[in-house]
Amino acid sequence: MDPVTRAVLLSWNWRLAVIVPLLILGTLYTVGWLRLRRRTAANRIRPQRPSHRRPVTEPWRLVSYLTGLFIIGISLLSPIDALGQQLFFMHMIQHLLLVMIAPPLLLIANPLPVLLWGLPTAWRRSAGRGLSRLLHRDSTFRRGLRAATGAGVIWLLWTVALIGWHDPAMYNAALYSELVHDLEHLSFFLASMLFWWVATGAGPRIHKQFGTMGRIIFVLAAIPSSMALGVVLAFANEAFYTYYDAVPRLWGIDVVTDQRIGGVIMWIPGSMMFMVAALVLAAQYFGDEEAKPALPKTVWDSEDVLVAPGMEK
Repeated sequence: MDPVTRAVLLSWNWRLAVIVPLLILGTLYTVGWLRLRRRTAANRIRPQRPSHRRPVTEPWRLVSYLTGLFIIGISLLSPIDALGQQLFFMHMIQHLLLVMIAPPLLLIANPLPVLLWGLPTAWRRSAGRGLSRLLHRDSTFRRGLRAATGAGVIWLLWTVALIGWHDPAMYNAALYSELVHDLEHLSFFLASMLFWWVATGAGPRIHKQFGTMGRIIFVLAAIPSSMALGVVLAFANEAFYTYYDAVPRLWGIDVVTDQRIGGVIMWIPGSMMFMVAALVLAAQYFGDEEAKPALPKTVWDSEDVLVAPGMEK
């Protein structure tokens, strides 16, 4: 193994500012999931009302949430972060992990109720009362939050974050300053969490019912901005980000080629993530339709429903 590759593979950045929150969130979710799992098992003998919602105690939710946290840790602590300072396309891989993979994995686990159950009893009750007041149907906070987090607002916020941080001046500033770089990653992640909050329908559910078809359209609407930016970078004949001109080039990859690879990553895998999400939602939609009980014969087998509107005699 050549010295450069060896140095890269050993470039782990053990930042407590990242490790501690990930450990706390992982512990809270695991404890809350186990508590709810035990309560669910104890209540199985009681008659339950039928529900189309999947319980938060399904094992795949725990796996999904912990995997999302693990991906955040890998993207921020592993050699991926160090290589992002040297290679544009590695920075794009890091952003892909933080924006399009970790957030949906976290949110399909519907983490809010599970995290609350991970708190000590007194804290959980206090937090529950506080959230109930804040998110009450008639509360001013809920109305303001609902207005500020509409689907259109969140889509615009996500698009501005994506395109804005890839402006050459903003991008270079992030690479020259660790503080600005952290702000870039935080804003990307928060905007993406809001985006996937709408797409997954995770709690808290404060908006009017946003159906599966609406969420499919919402997810597909994110493709044009990501694709357009990726295409511009993939076919550019000059380097947009001067920071990479000043750093040693690894493995013989020149600046323009590096930028083109990064553009292809944003263009194809980046767009594919939204398409995959749309396909999953479509499968859910048709599965829900198939699961609906058939109408009784007395409803559909009559002359009234067979006659087209306006054709009645």
